[in-house]
Amino acid sequence: MHYIDHYQGGCALMVRIHHCIADGISLVRVLLSLTDPTPEPRLEHLGRHTHPEQLSPPKRFLHRLWDSAQTGWQQAGLLVESVRADPNYPLKLASAGGAIALDLLKLGLAPFEPDTALKRQLHGRKRVAWAEPLALDDVKACAKALGGTVNDVLLCAATGAFSRQLLAHEDPIPECGIRVAVPFNLRPLNQAIDTLGNQFGLVLVCLPVDVTDPIMCFRQVQENMNRLKRSYQAQVTYSLLDLFGRGPDMLERRALELLSNKASAVLANVPGPRQPVFLAGSKLVQPMFWVPQSGNIGIGLSIFSYAGTVQFGITVDKGIPASPAEVMAHFRESFSALYQQAMARAPHARVRKAS
Repeated sequence: MHYIDHYQGGCALMVRIHHCIADGISLVRVLLSLTDPTPEPRLEHLGRHTHPEQLSPPKRFLHRLWDSAQTGWQQAGLLVESVRADPNYPLKLASAGGAIALDLLKLGLAPFEPDTALKRQLHGRKRVAWAEPLALDDVKACAKALGGTVNDVLLCAATGAFSRQLLAHEDPIPECGIRVAVPFNLRPLNQAIDTLGNQFGLVLVCLPVDVTDPIMCFRQVQENMNRLKRSYQAQVTYSLLDLFGRGPDMLERRALELLSNKASAVLANVPGPRQPVFLAGSKLVQPMFWVPQSGNIGIGLSIFSYAGTVQFGITVDKGIPASPAEVMAHFRESFSALYQQAMARAPHARVRKAS
């Protein structure tokens, strides 16, 4: 944790946490638990933490064996109850199993990413940038006018940013588009964070960087996202990562390398508090996180909603010939173009410059 004084008339706090501890949503909730809804801090008495008894290896093995047996018994009971409630449940279960197998096959047979300036030999050193936030009301208005979601709008803006970046440097744009790995939360948002850990899957979203018309680009992104929402790809990748993580290191590295060859960037969108929060009596003005990348992915785009705004930042490996600040500028340009066209099509909409 680093404290930076005299930053833009205030101060900044930079925290670095390894992703193995927890996923983005969990870590954001943990860090925000340090804040207060008002400038006056709350004083709460914390209960005494008791350390669990350290078990010997044989006892730990027996405990795991007993827990696994209990879980299996509970699952068998749920299966019997489901069959009693719906005699067609086994057929539905077999259908879901077939769909999962098909998604696993599609993931394994997906081609590697095309050779673009966004996929280069990595140096291991990162450059970061962030930009002034967008107004969340503008993003919601754009999504409503186009009949989509906030995620659809932001993914379309990211598509335009990467497309503009390639065009600005006269790099060839692949007609098949590029893919980004998007973490998909598998933890209910209203579930209390009792334990940390990673509970997310990855979906590979195709971004049509070859489509220059903002509305057509939005429709294609929306169609790709709707198709993924109906699939089991997030659950498949979660299970694969969990399985490979329990195996030898060589197998885990090979699996990560295989997945990273199928994406040019990681794009993470984490929801934050709707109202401003305060840390030690000071207002948190612009929170931001930077999503890590693994394998040979060298670009990470991070989106965070906070107090009526959408904050976004980017990390770029030094081996990739792309300026983080340029990509951030292209992101705003892309959203502005989409917003103007969406508002022009919306009935009774008041078109203004997107902030």
